[in-house]
Amino acid sequence: MPEIAEVETVRNTLKKMVLNKEIKSVNVIYSKMIDSNLEEFKRILPGKKFIDIKRNGKWLIFDLGDYYLLSHLRMEGKYFVKNHDDEINKHEHVIITFTDGTDLRYHDTRKFGRMKLIKKEDLDNTPEIKKQGIEPISNKLTKEYLYDKIHSKQIPIKTILLDQTIIAGLGNIYADEVLFAAKINPLKKGTDITMDDCENIKNASKTIITKAIEYGGTTIKSYTSSLGVTGRFQQFLTVHKREGEPCPVCKTPIVRIKVGGRSTYYCPKCQK
Repeated sequence: MPEIAEVETVRNTLKKMVLNKEIKSVNVIYSKMIDSNLEEFKRILPGKKFIDIKRNGKWLIFDLGDYYLLSHLRMEGKYFVKNHDDEINKHEHVIITFTDGTDLRYHDTRKFGRMKLIKKEDLDNTPEIKKQGIEPISNKLTKEYLYDKIHSKQIPIKTILLDQTIIAGLGNIYADEVLFAAKINPLKKGTDITMDDCENIKNASKTIITKAIEYGGTTIKSYTSSLGVTGRFQQFLTVHKREGEPCPVCKTPIVRIKVGGRSTYYCPKCQK
């Protein structure tokens, strides 16, 4: 699944490829992907340009001037820029055609991705954006904020870190990496998390996500490259997807367990 670093990489790449191109037409092949009025979606986009692309958590925000197009990649969503005459792949569900003869195509094998067209002034009150927590790279993410959100919860810290209303954009891969760096067991309950733990989570989140963005995110089986970009952060993963391999600190074999239905990797010695 694309997480904050991968979505940021997509954003930066798309900005180089589609900004200021005039939209000629829109072809929605799988209508359930559109969470706003479909006819308005197809009527409003033609004639407009993407003047900027922003991001909030895992949401891409395409700036159309007086409207925003929100896009969430979910599990396996990808964007491709192709010539309009290229054959349409069976997993390409939304095709935005520009006047220069190129397309921005949304590809999603599992059809979980979602798009929504909103008026610009409605962004802060749009439920998908309003409920987002603080991003891991934001200076607003403090130990006090985390402690307030975490300390009363009777669920594992790994599950808490996947809650997008607390930390926006931190997904399964980076939650494992953050907990290893912070030396916290993924099964430790929120009620047992200390202020020092929160400080360690805050610092690890910022460091790891900043580096992941620098290296273009992580390319693994559940998230492969698109737009000609391949993430390189997987070479720096310490525990995620490394079951049975020696811990980089103590050489104890990395263990994989399920936490809240998600595969979770940790070192049983470093993260007691």
